Amino acid sequence: MAMSTAPFLPLPFLPRDLAVEVRRDGAILMRSRVPLGPVEPHLPAMLLRQARVRAAQPWLMQRRGDGAAWRALSYGEAAEQAQAAAQWLLAQDRPGRAVMVLSGNSLEHAVFELAAMKARMPYVPVTPAYSLLSADHAKLRAMVELIDPAVVFVQEAARFERALRALGLRDVRVIHVEAPVAGLASTPWSEVTATPVGEAVQASIAAIEPGTVAKVLFTSGSTGVPKAVPVTQHMLCATTAMHAQTVQRDADTPPSVLLEWLPWSHVAGGTAIFDSVLEDGGTMYLDDGRPVPGEFEKTLRNLEEVSPTRFSSVPAGYAMLADALERSESLGHHFFRRLRRLTSSGAKLPDSLYQRLQAQAVRHLGHRVPFVAGYGSTETCAATTVIHWPTELPGLVGLPQPGVELKLVPLDDQRYEVRVRGPSVMSGYLAQPELTRQAFDDEGYYGMGDAVTFVDRARPEEGLAFAGRVAEEFKLQSGIFVRVGSLRVELVGALAPWITDVVVTGADRAWVGLLAWPNVAACRERFGALPLPELLRQPALHEALHQALQRHNADHSGSSRRIARMLLLAEPPSLDAGEITDKGYVNQRAVLARRAADVERLYAATVGPDVVVIDPAHTPSQRENA
Repeated sequence: MAMSTAPFLPLPFLPRDLAVEVRRDGAILMRSRVPLGPVEPHLPAMLLRQARVRAAQPWLMQRRGDGAAWRALSYGEAAEQAQAAAQWLLAQDRPGRAVMVLSGNSLEHAVFELAAMKARMPYVPVTPAYSLLSADHAKLRAMVELIDPAVVFVQEAARFERALRALGLRDVRVIHVEAPVAGLASTPWSEVTATPVGEAVQASIAAIEPGTVAKVLFTSGSTGVPKAVPVTQHMLCATTAMHAQTVQRDADTPPSVLLEWLPWSHVAGGTAIFDSVLEDGGTMYLDDGRPVPGEFEKTLRNLEEVSPTRFSSVPAGYAMLADALERSESLGHHFFRRLRRLTSSGAKLPDSLYQRLQAQAVRHLGHRVPFVAGYGSTETCAATTVIHWPTELPGLVGLPQPGVELKLVPLDDQRYEVRVRGPSVMSGYLAQPELTRQAFDDEGYYGMGDAVTFVDRARPEEGLAFAGRVAEEFKLQSGIFVRVGSLRVELVGALAPWITDVVVTGADRAWVGLLAWPNVAACRERFGALPLPELLRQPALHEALHQALQRHNADHSGSSRRIARMLLLAEPPSLDAGEITDKGYVNQRAVLARRAADVERLYAATVGPDVVVIDPAHTPSQRENA
């Protein structure tokens, strides 16, 4: 069957029943007429419910080391361990104080999160990059100062020794699971989970209220200290109820099976996915791979053993998956065997990649697989809009989830700024009242900072499409706007596999340029195993990039989409400087601010040997010697 005519898998999606109001000022209010379903009281109640009905079923699975077998944590075991750990926390007599987790996803981390919630001590996961990759730990120290934790949890004390010593923790208990460090006081996890459980735990659980702060999440933050978002139990449970309504379930629906790498320190992995698996009673395999060259091989190895019911990745990960599926019949059979839906996060999936993935789905299933992507932010618990119908259009953000109200404020004839109100939205940032005031409008709608367009303005039920970050847009000297978000997506696809990411330049300049990071592994495989500075000057690489951008320019006649020059960057984006998150999302504004000298080199009359010139109108009269 041809891919374009193959039907989508029939899923019982949430109906598209939309209420739309157009105001006199042009603003549009949108909401789903489907009411929000039942909201559970808190996450500990979800774990206790699952432990009663499926005590022996694995909740989480994890490998410990390359080639190791999967280790299971059942719902019953998790509930017992969380009770003991909650008792240990309560015994520290630090009521209401936060607990901070510096390490990544693990079985023990998951139990500790639920234990903290039972003890009514806000759980604060911090991306491990701030401990392991940072040179100065400045942001981590600022986070600790803001949160003032009573307890810090690490998986391996030895691996986090440098960060723990840099923090100079006083009056803070440290818990380790493995690899204790001599001279660094810490309590082993085995001792924590051996704590006899008394009546205090049940009394604490009974005292949890909808407004009890369950966790504090840090935003990525472009400059300075990332903002801290307090998340209540009601926000989490309302979000989980929204996600549960996206695809209807009944008594015959099997529990979900996932293979997931997204970190729990981020809202997508730690709220949208983690909580949904808990509510669903599913099983999540913790992926030790990542969607980057050299690490995705672990994901592929895991997919030879795990047949997921749904799968999520970023475009770079899906590109590597498509390559592998086209090479391996057995991988395709195993991957699609139980698959019901896919999710792409981080950026729009290029059309060509979407077609390749669907071709593999049709080959193995006879159907196309719906992409059920959501849109949100840390401040909204990742619950704002969702795609809850089969569509051939990548790049949609969907329609409002039940309980969510959207306000779309016109930016021009086609685009609207997104604002949102609902039970999943924060009340404000921790200890930053001025930033809180700026975040909301006079009606209490939170400003997402993003632009969207209607797929069909006359038929709003066809959904909204992402149209870029408003703050990233700029004007050329001609006064023409450059819409950075959509342009970056197009360019990353056009420059694959030689380039991993780009930043768009040109504010108040005559033409659009690029700062670009090479895919070093792919470039060396094709153009030679050369030292990086020499590789970036290779004429063959420049010619490949030149041709790719010429093809892009041929499809875009407007000056806001055409690329004149590109500068290849040897230094990777800096976490400490806020140029990138550990999920690999590049911050356009932070990169341009930190690399102002590179931007000047890109636009200089004398062009360096690491600059690719595409547009003949901007060919320099002089080029530096290589």
